[in-house]
Amino acid sequence: MSTDSKYTRNNPYHSRVLVNQRMTLADSEKETRHYELELEPGMHYTPGDAIGILPENRPHAVHEVLETLGYTGEERVLDHYKVEISLHEAVRTRLGIGKLSRGSVTALAKMADGHPKADELRKYTLPENRSLAEEYVWGREFIDLITEFPGILKNPQDLFTVLQRLTPRMYSIASSQEMNPNAVHTIVRVIRYDTHGRERQGLCSGHLAERAPHGYKMPVFLHENKNFRLPEDTNAPVIMIGPGTGIAPFRAFLQHRQALGHKGKNWLFFGEQRQASDFLYQSDLEAWHKDGLLNNFHTAFSRDQKQKVYVQDRMREHAAELYKWLEEGAYFYVCGDASRMAKDVENALLDAIAMGKHGTLDDANAYLAEMKKQKRYQRDVY
Repeated sequence: MSTDSKYTRNNPYHSRVLVNQRMTLADSEKETRHYELELEPGMHYTPGDAIGILPENRPHAVHEVLETLGYTGEERVLDHYKVEISLHEAVRTRLGIGKLSRGSVTALAKMADGHPKADELRKYTLPENRSLAEEYVWGREFIDLITEFPGILKNPQDLFTVLQRLTPRMYSIASSQEMNPNAVHTIVRVIRYDTHGRERQGLCSGHLAERAPHGYKMPVFLHENKNFRLPEDTNAPVIMIGPGTGIAPFRAFLQHRQALGHKGKNWLFFGEQRQASDFLYQSDLEAWHKDGLLNNFHTAFSRDQKQKVYVQDRMREHAAELYKWLEEGAYFYVCGDASRMAKDVENALLDAIAMGKHGTLDDANAYLAEMKKQKRYQRDVY
């Protein structure tokens, strides 16, 4: 069953928020929330797919940018499709005023002829100053740029040259339509931080957390991910590595296998900081383990003991059984952080294969390459 193509990023469905619930406790270092969004009959998704959400910029951030530029917001501009809208609407829904890019700095520098700070701005655009430019944009937003280099932007339409387009944010779907025919679930970690004397937040996660209560309508679309799918053979065993919000697609997988009575064995590794405050979907996962849907279930709560423990450490503890499952034809899935976790998990997997085969790392790499060819090793990392 594929996703419905009627709604797209350019023609989203305005979905009603059915549930917006904090999952982590107040003393957690993370704010992670569970969302349920209504679907129109005929909209279909498959476990492994994602939901695209089109956020808006924060009202006070929009006001601050317009005020700093000296505009009322009533000015008329043409959007990316040459549709005439107000500048206020453009800054609110079309333009990325959050995270500053080097492209925006370069574009503004090109407009700085005769400006007293032109040379200072242009130094960030020189090829030899790339690392300086990276350092400058880190943790800054558009408001920081126009506050530091005011009066350069003369024409409201030029904002479309300077700023990137506001793009949808993609989140792994955390439900199966077999259990939730008219809704889609997802899980989002809310990003909040302070840099350069300002309080910041993730564009979409902040919008969902603060401005998307029950009944609110969010523009969404479904996004197919054919490279992250349950095995066609419903008897095949499945091993899932999903720390943090990476748990999302595996909740969908398990709901799906339960609803359709798939006979394949299931093994899940879940990790977070603290069991007491960060155990996402605890009741679901423990119930599935208790009733046997989850044959094996291992958790790694990194901050609950002196020495940090991660999902890859739990994999190493169970390396022999892991290899046994692979030999039985198990499919291996990883979802979550691309920067470190995914690599550490792959290394732990390679070690388990090498030990199981009594072979070298080269043998393990060849084995993994064969798994990839058979689509038995799939990753959804970000």
